[in-house]
Amino acid sequence: MVCSSVTGVTSLMGCSSVTGVTSIMGSLLDDLDKELNNYIMRCREWYGWHFPEVGKIITDNLAYCKSVRKIGARTNVATTDLSEHLPEEVEAEVKLAAEISMGTEVSEEDIGNIMHLCDQVIEITEYRTQLYDYLKNRMMAIAPNLTVMVGELVGARLISHAGSLLNLAKHPASTTRRDTPKYGLIYHASLVGQTSAKNKGKISRMLAAKASLAIRYDALGEDTNAEMGVENRAKLEARLRHLEEKGIRRISGTGKAMAKSDKYQHRSDVKVYDPSGDSTLPSVSKKRKFEEVEEEEVATPVTVKTKKPKKEPVEEPEASTAAEETPKKKKKKSKKAEEEAMDVKEEEEEATVSPTEEVRS
Repeated sequence: MVCSSVTGVTSLMGCSSVTGVTSIMGSLLDDLDKELNNYIMRCREWYGWHFPEVGKIITDNLAYCKSVRKIGARTNVATTDLSEHLPEEVEAEVKLAAEISMGTEVSEEDIGNIMHLCDQVIEITEYRTQLYDYLKNRMMAIAPNLTVMVGELVGARLISHAGSLLNLAKHPASTTRRDTPKYGLIYHASLVGQTSAKNKGKISRMLAAKASLAIRYDALGEDTNAEMGVENRAKLEARLRHLEEKGIRRISGTGKAMAKSDKYQHRSDVKVYDPSGDSTLPSVSKKRKFEEVEEEEVATPVTVKTKKPKKEPVEEPEASTAAEETPKKKKKKSKKAEEEAMDVKEEEEEATVSPTEEVRS
């Protein structure tokens, strides 16, 4: 079986040797990543003693090393142009932080070693980028369908683990003879990484099944296109969207609602003393009274008094008024006559007094 090289020139190199080189590059990339992380961590820690604020302002590792390489000592920040590596806002923030920095003073020898370490980080990063591009082109030439399914690095790790692409094609998609989590190298694929923790197992098994077909097609097929991998990846992405949306929407044809997430309620750990337990007298809260008053006001309807229309006096003839006035006058005359009769009786009683009573007096 003949494999095409990266430059497009056909070579007579066997596929086993090509896949062996690919597996070596994959392992080399992993080693470079570990060394880069170690170097960057030491560089940030070392320079942090002198200028600790810049580590929080510049988050990108490559931009951090390039900026430190150009700045050197903290006192040179004001006169250094960092527009080549940093945006204007970040550059202004770095210069402001240099004026109020709380870092310690370091010797020129320390600054020289830090700058040398930054040079190493920059060189390794550039080499790693170059090697990754070479691995990407080589993987697309050897196993295009597998590369589309799981990516260049994961595909190279799988080939390195099996020894060759043909040996990898003989392996099953997935087995259940191992302990959990049962993911393996495929766990670092992009499709598994963007899945929620609940659905990682399902997606990893489906991806393993489709990747196994892609590997056998790449190892034993005659075509060198990646149409099969693109088609299977589209199916997996559609299945992934369906699984992620399953917990939100209802499934058509069933009347059961899917599980809903509980509403978040913040519960403070700080306990406040309740003074209501100190008193043994029954007390009614003001809020309760206020609510009862409101309920009574709502319960009793408001009655609006309507004004009664005034009755207009009805005019009667003069004869009737004259008839009403005469009995009133008669009553007044009879009262006066009775009073006069009473006065006369009292005078007569006073006049008829016995002679014996006059002598005694």
